[in-house]
Amino acid sequence: MSPETSIPHDTRAATGSVELPTDKELVLKVIPMPADCNANGDIFGGWVMAQVDLAGSVVPARHVDGRLATVAVNQFIFKQPVRVGDILSFFASVTRIGNTSITVQVEVYAERFRAQGRYVKVTEASLTYVAIDDDGKPRKIVRN
Repeated sequence: MSPETSIPHDTRAATGSVELPTDKELVLKVIPMPADCNANGDIFGGWVMAQVDLAGSVVPARHVDGRLATVAVNQFIFKQPVRVGDILSFFASVTRIGNTSITVQVEVYAERFRAQGRYVKVTEASLTYVAIDDDGKPRKIVRN
């Protein structure tokens, strides 16, 4: 084989594939479908945002011991398009616990339909949730 046709030793580097995070918890896996597409044929950003909000609420629910609500989307970055058939993995971790609120970092990785086993980071976000009582008012988070 000539150098021009040889296969790179590290196929992850050649394809832009990244390692999945080990410091965050896998909280959701989902496959977007054609009904989730925007006018460009990619997955609608609002659909991705809704999935991130769901994924982001999993970890703080353990700390809140009751109802919680999204109070802020602090940052949301779309790094790559999401395509129909991608297997999306959502990883989350708590970055801050306040008196009534919890901030969470969510990272989303796509395993492309035709390149399974290789991952591309497509989205990252920071969201803040607030613990609420039955009337929807903020309540103190009891730390264990």
